[in-house]
Amino acid sequence: MSNAINWFEIFVTDMPRAVAFYEGTLALALKQEAFDGLPMAVFPAADPAVAGALVKHPTRGPSESGALVYLNVAGRLDAVLSRIAAHGGSVVMPKTDVGEPGFIALVRDTEGNVVGLHSPR
Repeated sequence: MSNAINWFEIFVTDMPRAVAFYEGTLALALKQEAFDGLPMAVFPAADPAVAGALVKHPTRGPSESGALVYLNVAGRLDAVLSRIAAHGGSVVMPKTDVGEPGFIALVRDTEGNVVGLHSPR
């Protein structure tokens, strides 16, 4: 069986600012590239895995009311949340215990997107 999701895109208006936010808060490096002329910053992923990217698109923009994507921050949720404000974001929903699946939180990034964070128990 394969994953229900195989790719996601988080739309941004200011790529350098968005890259700085995600690299700074998640403590990881994004790979910046262009696809079909669109600037992208791709999240690291192990194979097989769900992958995705920040994308600066001419007709799609950030939104806090669109689809909700949860990024895996296994075992690092408290550390990531502690860096959100310092990188220009805000915590929308603090760390919340969701039972056996673990813990989640919602954050607003520098672009105005609301993104979920998940850490397994």
